[in-house]
Amino acid sequence: MTPLLLALALQVGPAPAASVPAAPVPAATPQTQVAATVDPRLGECLELAATDPVTAVVRANEWIAGNGGVPAQQCLGLAEAGSERWDRAEAAFAKAAMLAGELDRPDTGNLWMQAGNAALADGQGGAALSHFDRAIATGQLAGKALGEVQLDRARALVAAGRADEAATALARATELVPQDPLAWLLTATLARRMDDLMKAASAIETAEALAPEEPAVLLESGNIAALKGDMAMAKAKWQKVAAAAPGTAQAEAAIAQLATLAAADEPAQAPVTPPVGS
Repeated sequence: MTPLLLALALQVGPAPAASVPAAPVPAATPQTQVAATVDPRLGECLELAATDPVTAVVRANEWIAGNGGVPAQQCLGLAEAGSERWDRAEAAFAKAAMLAGELDRPDTGNLWMQAGNAALADGQGGAALSHFDRAIATGQLAGKALGEVQLDRARALVAAGRADEAATALARATELVPQDPLAWLLTATLARRMDDLMKAASAIETAEALAPEEPAVLLESGNIAALKGDMAMAKAKWQKVAAAAPGTAQAEAAIAQLATLAAADEPAQAPVTPPVGS
């Protein structure tokens, strides 16, 4: 299962209710009572999407044709995500979210989050941001779920070049999910890119305390150490990434940084004097 498909899987269930609703909560209807229970077929759909996404798409469309409603559309989104056809996954999740909104289902916010993550995976930062904002507007997200969507918003805002707004979203995320190392890692990375090394160093220290062996955290820790002039520390972090996570994007980046460091450490060669008479 790909990391993003796993992330989408974690959003399958209904979101926790907000502790302080923005508006009076209407009395439960049969529709919302049914929606509060996750359809067991979604779990089967997710498993199939991870192992045989082509068949999962066929099954999802059959479910939709049988008036499967919201969960069938969500199943189609998961199936398309399994094949990394993110544009189709986004469309399916967005349709599921719209249908859920019409029925006042408590999983509407989660469905908009899924649509946003699919759009982000497809490189569509603007569409992703719109979906994440609609997720928040449902009023259904609270606590960890709200913190995670703020993390997602920050990623979309960075992609859109709106660094200041991304920093604000990350600040909110670290308040809501202070034990999530990704929130601190993204905070550190963005602060480094904005030339705020003091904030970057503080955030990456927190990220390392939460996830001391995570390659992405160690890579960023090395990057920040290098900018602070602590090349010994930077080298140690990058070497650890290269050794612990071979073949990953983080290891490749660490190896490239080590190569650059080695080249900078080589003494300049003295000019070669050509032989007399040449």
